[in-house]
Amino acid sequence: MNSFQKAVFLDRDGVLNQLVWNPATNAFESPHQPDGLIFCQNIVEPLKKLGYVGYKLFVVSNQPSYAKGKTSLESIIKITEMFEQGLNSEGIIFDEIYYCFHHPEGIVPGYSFKCVCRKPEPYFLFQAQQNHNIDLGASWMLGDRDSDVECGQKAGCRTILIKNPHSIAYQGKSHPNYCTNTLADAIEFILSQEEGKK
Repeated sequence: MNSFQKAVFLDRDGVLNQLVWNPATNAFESPHQPDGLIFCQNIVEPLKKLGYVGYKLFVVSNQPSYAKGKTSLESIIKITEMFEQGLNSEGIIFDEIYYCFHHPEGIVPGYSFKCVCRKPEPYFLFQAQQNHNIDLGASWMLGDRDSDVECGQKAGCRTILIKNPHSIAYQGKSHPNYCTNTLADAIEFILSQEEGKK
């Protein structure tokens, strides 16, 4: 029997890559075109540190832009490919990347319904638990929205809210274990908790 693994679940947009201004909605959103994918600064080395101490890495991301008619499915797929390739080239290998492409208020048939996998539902965290032998109680969920915190809490994870100023409209109603402004600081906090166990 394999021993249980600890994991860090990461939201994508606003945590690993930058949010992009959309003049049509007057808001910062996920990138809708491949040239809008820009990685956040100072994420590679902190992510590597998590691997060094034995954390499995997962991305869990809501991607409803196609369902809402804001971009093409081809663009969404290209962005997801570029995202994974960009971090792979830096030595960051995710154990799995989970995307929800649905939205209950979408306009595209087949993608516009209330699904089981959209955060704050913890569906993908439970998938990781089953498929990768994850101990959710020893794991963390990191994101820039209250829905990320709620997702992690529903799964029994500890949670960190990364206070991206462009996501402020989606923050303030959750109670994470820790709040910070950067992914690097969030990871340092996780590592400090590891040190406290020794």
